[in-house]
Amino acid sequence: MSGTRSDGELLRAIAADSDRRAFEELYRRYAPWLTARLRGRCADPAVVDDVVQETFLAVWRGTARYHEDGDAAGWLWRIGSRRLVDALRGDGARGRLRQALARLRHRDEASAEERVLAGVEHGDLAGALVRLSPELRAVLQATVIDGLTTREAAVLLGIPPGTVKTRAMRARKQLREELA
Repeated sequence: MSGTRSDGELLRAIAADSDRRAFEELYRRYAPWLTARLRGRCADPAVVDDVVQETFLAVWRGTARYHEDGDAAGWLWRIGSRRLVDALRGDGARGRLRQALARLRHRDEASAEERVLAGVEHGDLAGALVRLSPELRAVLQATVIDGLTTREAAVLLGIPPGTVKTRAMRARKQLREELA
């Protein structure tokens, strides 16, 4: 077994040379162990599999730094456990957001989109949209038609999220006035 490299040798080869064989050997050595440990903390195998992949991706990309005097298994466990916490927090927040949005949808008050669509019967929606400035129309396209979040629309349009919110508010106000 003199051909078997130590964990430190594998990690140095990955960091210095992007050595694919070293990465594959490290993955074969630790992925099953990491998966088993993470499954003890999370019952969702899909989340665990994603976390294991993200952990090893961080190793490959070099975003996680190994200190040569440390234990490789412990280092991988710290990366994986932190990523699991992040994943579970994200799902929790997304779940709470979905529940809040579902409750809002069931309220008796019509949404802005429903009011605009109702205005189609009484006004010229196409004309009102054409009269919007290109900046306001782009925000409406991204947020209402494409269904992007404010943050996603900001990235897509290359503007700050606050600007997306302001333009969306101005566009809705202008449409309401023209369709009333």
